[in-house]
Amino acid sequence: MRKEISFVVNGADVTVLVGSHERLVDVLRGPLGLTGTKEGCGAGECGACTVIVEGRAVNSCLYPAFEIEGRRVLTIEGLGTGNTLGPIQKAFVDAGAVQCGFCTPGMIMSTKALLDATPDPSDAEIRGALVGNLCRCTGYVQIVEAVRRAASAVKEAK
Repeated sequence: MRKEISFVVNGADVTVLVGSHERLVDVLRGPLGLTGTKEGCGAGECGACTVIVEGRAVNSCLYPAFEIEGRRVLTIEGLGTGNTLGPIQKAFVDAGAVQCGFCTPGMIMSTKALLDATPDPSDAEIRGALVGNLCRCTGYVQIVEAVRRAASAVKEAK
């Protein structure tokens, strides 16, 4: 069964035809061409596919596409402006928290959700927000530092 669904992604209204078996990650990477969202494990274990739906970080590999009807989605492509990185993206680069980059979009989206809810997080809150995001390259010291830098940059930008 296929169904037409409409939702908002990165501030733009979109309408796509999706199958009942499709997941949000399939729709984002497929018909919408938003390949910044990565699929790692496909089982909600690694967090590479993290996007924000209605202000909450979710694993798009587990999110049924039919359920996105009428909702607002933010992906990594929605954080910067043109070729300019957003403050969270820049903080990750500056802190050396980007190695292969596969997990980075998910880490950044989890960071965005954290900082929207908790602008000045403690290290424990940072580690708690990233618990569902796995990195096999960088190590978490640089990533936690990146989140601290991002928190400062976001506060300065306001």
